[in-house]
Amino acid sequence: MDNTISSSSLSNISSLGSRLKDLSGTQGRISTGLRINNPKDNSSVFAIAQQVSGNLSGVTAIKSSLNHAEASVNTAVAAGQAASDLVLEMKSKAIQANQPGLDDSSRRALNKEFQQMSDQLNTLTSSASFNNTNLVQNGAEGVEVLVSQDGEKLRIEGQDLSPENLGFDNLSLESLEGAAEALDTVNGAIITVSSAVAELGSSASRIEQQAQFTTSLDNVLKEGLGNMVDADLGTETAKNAAEKVKTELGLKSLAIANAGPNAMKSLFPG
Repeated sequence: MDNTISSSSLSNISSLGSRLKDLSGTQGRISTGLRINNPKDNSSVFAIAQQVSGNLSGVTAIKSSLNHAEASVNTAVAAGQAASDLVLEMKSKAIQANQPGLDDSSRRALNKEFQQMSDQLNTLTSSASFNNTNLVQNGAEGVEVLVSQDGEKLRIEGQDLSPENLGFDNLSLESLEGAAEALDTVNGAIITVSSAVAELGSSASRIEQQAQFTTSLDNVLKEGLGNMVDADLGTETAKNAAEKVKTELGLKSLAIANAGPNAMKSLFPG
């Protein structure tokens, strides 16, 4: 008798192939964590997911830009507040030096402290950098911050708080006339520094608000993308276990089906 494959075996082979395909798909979703891995899974959802992924990449770049700007401005604000405190101390020394009849030794001592504070202000403003961005140093320039995927930018103006810009370079308290000039200059500097700190604080607030919005947008996009393509691992794990059982049963059924014709052949030898 010729070797043939029974109809029941053919049916079992077809069923087994389908189960193996289902098992492979389930295992693939478990290993990647994704329900939609490629266009074959769902072409329309895959296309939308790709667009959302592109938007997420843009939002990530904006977040990085805003984080850098926020740190730079916060550094400048802190430096501005410290500069304001220093200038107020310098005013105190200038007021003391404006006393008529002050002896030369006292004037020299006051002037030395005044100059040390000016040097400290110079060190403070020149070192107030974050990742090479300094908004309060001598000659400080503004920076532009990317805030949207449309290319919209926010301008942050530099606030030069250096002693040179505030007019402290040639001041001296060693004479009454010099002390009077220093007091006038320091009073003007207090107004300048206060205005600069207020402007930096306003910039910091705007950046913080934009950063919060961008973070919220990032979370929404990630959640939406996850809803579209993420696999339910609990469901997929249960399906995987069930598919394994079905596959094992299919293999046993195929073995039984194949054994049937062989048993019949043994009844009719020759």
